[in-house]
Amino acid sequence: MWLLRETSSGKMAFASEGRATSCLPHRELPGRPPRDGNGRLPYRASVGKGGRRTGYGVYVYPNSFFRYEGEWRGGKKHGRGKLLFKDGSYYEGDFVDGEITGEGCRHWALTGHGCLVDADGQVYWGSFHDNKRHGQGQMVFRNGDKYEGNWVRDQRQGHGMLRLADGSTYEGQWHSGVFSGQGSMAHCSGVIYRGIWINGHPMAQATRIAILGPEVMDTAQGSSLMLTVQLQQDSGEVATSEDGRELEISTGVRYVQLPAYSEVSFFRVDDGLGQTPIQTPFGFQCISYPLSSPASEGPEPRAALESASTDSLLPDGDPGGPPAGKHEPRCPGSRRRAERGCVQFSDVRLGPPPPGYHAILFLEGLHEVGSRPRGQDHRGMTPVAQGPPGGSRLDGVATVEPAAEAFPGEYVIMIRDVTTPPFLGHTLPTAFKHLRVLARGAGQQPHIPREDPEALS
Repeated sequence: MWLLRETSSGKMAFASEGRATSCLPHRELPGRPPRDGNGRLPYRASVGKGGRRTGYGVYVYPNSFFRYEGEWRGGKKHGRGKLLFKDGSYYEGDFVDGEITGEGCRHWALTGHGCLVDADGQVYWGSFHDNKRHGQGQMVFRNGDKYEGNWVRDQRQGHGMLRLADGSTYEGQWHSGVFSGQGSMAHCSGVIYRGIWINGHPMAQATRIAILGPEVMDTAQGSSLMLTVQLQQDSGEVATSEDGRELEISTGVRYVQLPAYSEVSFFRVDDGLGQTPIQTPFGFQCISYPLSSPASEGPEPRAALESASTDSLLPDGDPGGPPAGKHEPRCPGSRRRAERGCVQFSDVRLGPPPPGYHAILFLEGLHEVGSRPRGQDHRGMTPVAQGPPGGSRLDGVATVEPAAEAFPGEYVIMIRDVTTPPFLGHTLPTAFKHLRVLARGAGQQPHIPREDPEALS
């Protein structure tokens, strides 16, 4: 910063730390300001004693490099004023009897190469032109962001790299201070976008998640699925410019089942679990349901019973029972990162009902489990109020012992965007897929798109 200091002669001079001082001419012309070619004074002011101008005036010197705007007294610059120079620099401050005296500030027009520290503490190193950042330069912003690249008249324009304080980086084209043109961003969340940007936004950014496949997917009880998921743009095209968005798969079971597809009317959930029904786009609600994957190849272990109930249905040492060591159902790979806008979830398998989920059976299902042909329509049936063989009674409603696998019925697959922090502050909406689990050996059931669940209660 430049300051004014008083010289030995009592005049005010400009000084900067570590530099020699320099003084402006104390008096441009002796006496009164010169008149123009018509003999008139080239400024506006009132006439004081002796015909001298007093008040506010604008004066252009014969050497057009100088111009004064400000207060006058007795034909001299006196009071607050601004002395401008043709190169764009100027002095603004106090004048006394035509001299720069008192407080003021000198501004230099910057052209060339230098360093600028603004009032917010932001620092720029690089090229200037006409008192503006222009050319190649780098800047450290107040929030810790750092930019290095091209500038045009005080704005980032051309090619440049921005390193954000959160660890994200952008390298590519700029226009009027925003991302514009070809560029790539490596976001702190792990998402990478390579492509065209328009006014600071990716042109081909994903806006939704799509689970490929039929409207309603059917799978046999105990079978696993492979799901293909796409990140799509508004146009429906795959967002191949994106990598690294993190997606999570989860499932739910229909809160009230249709008897056409299930032996189970609904699950009674212990109060302590605090399950909140999730609204789906299929016209019904679901509650959270676990995924499970076997720890090794071969037939599915029935050890999942141990995690579903503290009391095993099989005696110790039963060859068909669980191995000695407990096997806890797990869901390895419930999260995947997208590559070129695509994700695959393999070996997706529904687990057994978790602890605290008590299956309530339909009447016919209780009496004919294992004997009624699978897929037989038994709509209109209601839960029984008597305990089934091998089952138990719970609040006067028939329940069954925990199963080793998911019951036949209607489920929902959900894919959530769990990218953290959200890419560019936006989280994609959750995608849903309607899933029907059919009993082993059952053929594909006709899909009933609409059914009033209240009629089953």
